[in-house]
Amino acid sequence: VTKKVKSMQMFHTPVTYAMQGDRVGICVTQFDPKLLERGLICTPESLHTIHAAIISLKKIQYFRGALQTKAKFHITVGHETVMGRVMFFSPAPANFNEEIQENVFDFEKDYLYQEEYLSKDSNSSEDNKENEQAEVQLPRQQWALLEFEKPVTCPKLCLVIGSKLDTDIHANTCRLAFHGVLLQGMEDKNYTETFLPKLKVYKLKHKEGQVERVMDDYSVIGRSLFKKETNIQIFVGLKVKLSTGEDGIIDGGFGQSGKFKIRIPDGLKPDTKMLLTVASKKKTKAGKGDATKEDESSKNDSAQPVTISLLFKRYVFDTQKKMIQS
Repeated sequence: VTKKVKSMQMFHTPVTYAMQGDRVGICVTQFDPKLLERGLICTPESLHTIHAAIISLKKIQYFRGALQTKAKFHITVGHETVMGRVMFFSPAPANFNEEIQENVFDFEKDYLYQEEYLSKDSNSSEDNKENEQAEVQLPRQQWALLEFEKPVTCPKLCLVIGSKLDTDIHANTCRLAFHGVLLQGMEDKNYTETFLPKLKVYKLKHKEGQVERVMDDYSVIGRSLFKKETNIQIFVGLKVKLSTGEDGIIDGGFGQSGKFKIRIPDGLKPDTKMLLTVASKKKTKAGKGDATKEDESSKNDSAQPVTISLLFKRYVFDTQKKMIQS
């Protein structure tokens, strides 16, 4: 609808123009005010309505407690305050000190998933005891994925404030938790399928098992890395490391109980082979004796087992859930 503005006033004073930040009363000719809803006046394309967003953020130092992933906060953005769930992430540890370009988010880089926002007070008390002397290394910048309970309309690069407004107002505590800048909004309602797979946030996974016995100079049998029902075939080709220093590759399953074969391309060290041969002999002897001897033997054996470490990363929003190794 197009109508003529008859006059404008600002605090009972007539004005001929109005601009951003002004509070103005407008008299419009031949117009039914009931047709007008509360809303936003803007130039085209300056606002967008979004269901989720990526923000760069800083914790407010007076807020007590941790900022945890999957927690809900009151998110103030534009002219609205809505509930939103957060997921925190940071640069890969090797890039903690890298200069970050302001007000830009790079989708080409890998980011490390964080269970909580990293700050000086985010480590557990046990960790603090161990690292009293060591300075905690923190990234220069951290980000969060915000998922809103209902869509919000806001300008790009706007201020975002996260709060816990349900905290008792009479308690002597800060209710504002973090503040940041909205870097990327997601306008598509199906953003989890269309947009999030572009966001390369990964989790580091670490599995540990034990070498059961030697097959030959270039292969061993492992156990306790997988459950009985695990499809070992999807792990074939992944690299592992023995606690004795050898590098190996998972070659396939062995039997039906979750055991597996590891190929050692450079061969087993003589010391490792001796250690494993002695351990398997103890087991064989214990097997011939009674149960008590077997228990004693397993106790002696567990004092120095050869462990197998499997390290890989998995992208949080990868629909195929691939395991990636560097």
